[in-house]
Amino acid sequence: MKFIVVLAVFVAWASADVSHVASPDYIVPIVRSSFESNPDGSSFNYAYETGNGIISQTDGVVKNPNTEDASLEVKGNVRYTAPDGTPVEFTYVANKEGFQPVGSHVPQIPELILRAQQYIASHPPQVKKA
Repeated sequence: MKFIVVLAVFVAWASADVSHVASPDYIVPIVRSSFESNPDGSSFNYAYETGNGIISQTDGVVKNPNTEDASLEVKGNVRYTAPDGTPVEFTYVANKEGFQPVGSHVPQIPELILRAQQYIASHPPQVKKA
């Protein structure tokens, strides 16, 4: 499943129209930028804002540090205006459960698929003993 998500992100990145970025007329200043990190690496946060209205903020923390179950949890939000003028805003959590974006433009999983996944999870395959 994680491979499919990574593949989808790669395909989206590879097919994105970034021709305007290479133009010398399209230099966007960074209006605000901050980064903080605990010296022990247990947490971090960063934020930035660009001259063309992109705003992003992220916070990360290590859950269950110094255990075998240690994991990184990152929460953040992004806001920008799409090329067609549509305002886009989404929040996300990325943790051991995967990347979980929430926003009006993010496709939602149909209820029927969610119910099917719940059924499959609650009815694991039976292992036949030889």
